[in-house]
Parts: sequence; structure tokens; C-alpha cells
Amino acid sequence: MEYRSLGRTNLKVSSLCLGTMTWGEQNDQAQAFAQIDRAKTAGINFIDTAEMYPVPPRPETYATTEQYIGNYFQSRGDRADWIIATKIAGPGNGITHIRGGQPKFNREQIRTALDNSLRRLQTDWIDLYQLHWPERSTNFFGQLGYRHQDGDFTPLEETLEALDAEVKAGKIRHIGLSNETPWGAMKYLQLAEARGLPRSVSIQNPYNLLNRSFEVGLAEISIREQCGLLAYSPLAFGMLSGKYENGARPASARLMLFQRFARYNNPQAKAACSRYVKLAREHGLDPAQMALAYVTAQPFVTSNIIGATSLEQLESNIRSTEITLSSEVLAAIEAIHTEQPNPAP
Repeated sequence: MEYRSLGRTNLKVSSLCLGTMTWGEQNDQAQAFAQIDRAKTAGINFIDTAEMYPVPPRPETYATTEQYIGNYFQSRGDRADWIIATKIAGPGNGITHIRGGQPKFNREQIRTALDNSLRRLQTDWIDLYQLHWPERSTNFFGQLGYRHQDGDFTPLEETLEALDAEVKAGKIRHIGLSNETPWGAMKYLQLAEARGLPRSVSIQNPYNLLNRSFEVGLAEISIREQCGLLAYSPLAFGMLSGKYENGARPASARLMLFQRFARYNNPQAKAACSRYVKLAREHGLDPAQMALAYVTAQPFVTSNIIGATSLEQLESNIRSTEITLSSEVLAAIEAIHTEQPNPAP
């Protein structure tokens, strides 16, 4: 396993990060524990979660994922071996059950959300505390076409000041962004520098063969500002594994269980996906491992967040670190991307 610097910090995170958003919905606690054990054996030292998890977000399952992770630490006694990332939920996204349906990134709500996450995770500190998506109205979760809205939102400086207080209290080590835009990322970085406030060390956005929109604007910021990408959905909700090819509809797969996950399920994405799956198989590669290896190898990526519902899937994902894509495969990927760029942005 390769380890990479988390921003400008002295923390080194594994190039694969264990995603957790199915724990409490598609996976029970015993399965979550087994995944963490296997990840640790493979050298993964980085777990990403969120107060909102599992998905889809429901009042009945709210924060179950963090509870599982906290129970694991209590059971194993190895909290110090892990770098833990979690997130505070923003407003909207169909959520009415978190903080009265009006989550904000102000001092009061950050303190409340953080203290609750610490309690559920059964830990005294969180290594990376992320803003799950912007409080302001902008482009995220696949929304295309920017339409400016002047609605009220917590000033970014106030959010940073609230996070600074929690860093100084020892509850947070570092902060990060998620589902953020180039303007938002640079604004947070500029404010931090000008006011001596905590600097974002990472940005967690979607990145995969069907959605490489991060490369325009944000990739340069990641490298120049040392605010690396934590890539989520590297398999485009499993599409790039090939399991949906030829009209297959696996009964337990997320796209079959939850209709809200339609981002990667459009005709253009399906067509491009088939080409990537075919390319992998022509070169004797597992399609999922090819897709993961591509993401992990990008110079702006700090860690690639893998999510599995079975140990078999997790094992396959971990083995993607053993693959180096040939120049021929990389050229073929670029050719497909040129003909069908970002079919699922």
C-alpha cells in the first residue's frame, strides 16, 4: 500500500480509503467490522464516513454508520491506528431529519454536529472534518447549468472561525471540503491564509472514468494548493465494474434497490461504460480494477475512496493497487474520453 501526504500536514494516508456509506443499510455491523479488519490487513489506514450515512438518508438509519465505526473502535481498541474522516451535512438534498431540516455551517450547528459525531465514533478527536456539500446554492451532485441565487448562507469566514475554535479545542485535527466548486475551494483557501484560519487539506468530489469534470479547474487547485482530491464514486456506483452490462440487473445492487441513484444510469453513460468494460477485458484486466487504478494514479488524487457491500468486492478493489496501466490502455481510455467526454458529470 502506498501512503500519501494529506495536504500540507504530517499525516500520511493510504492511497485507498475505506468508504462506509452502505453500513447500516446494505451492510450490518458484523459485515462492517469484517470490512474494517480486511482493510487494515491490506494496509489501509483511512476511513471516510459522515453523520448523514448510510445512504439513502432516512430518519430511521441516521448516523448508524458512525455508530458502527465507534463500536468497532470500542471492540478492537485501535482508534489510534486510524485516520478518521467524517462530514457535517449541509441543507437540502431531501433531508428533513437533521437539525430540524435546516442544517447550516454556523458555530452552534458545527459544535452540535461535531460533538454528536465524536460521541457516536467513541473518540476524542476527528482527524479530518469535512463540509459535506456547500450551504450555498451552487453546482453539486450532478447539477448542470449554473443558475445564480442570492439566498442567505453562513459567511465562509464565519464557518472557518467556528472550525478554528474546534481545532483549538483539540476536537478536530484538520478540515476538508466536499462537493465543492473552484470558487468555493479557492475562497476557503484565501480566507484561511489571510485570516490565519484552518486551511483545507483535501477536497472530496466525484471522480471516475464517466465523470472527469474535476480535471478542469479543481485539479490545478489540488496540486498548486496541496489540497488533494479524495475521489468518491470511483466506480460510478458500480457501473464501471461491468455488472450492469447487457441489461443485467443484479438484485442486491444499489442502482436496483434505490431509484434516486440515477446519476450514472443515463444512455450516454451506459454506452461509454460498455466501451471501458470492453477495453479492460480486451487487455485481460478486471473492469473495476482498471477503473480504480486509473483514479488512484492521478497526480491530484490523495486517496481513492472504495466502497464495497461484500468482502469479495473489497478484496478485488484492494488488488487494484497491484495494477499499473500500460501506455496502450491509457491511450485507449483517452480515446474513449475524447469521443464521449464526461457522460455523467
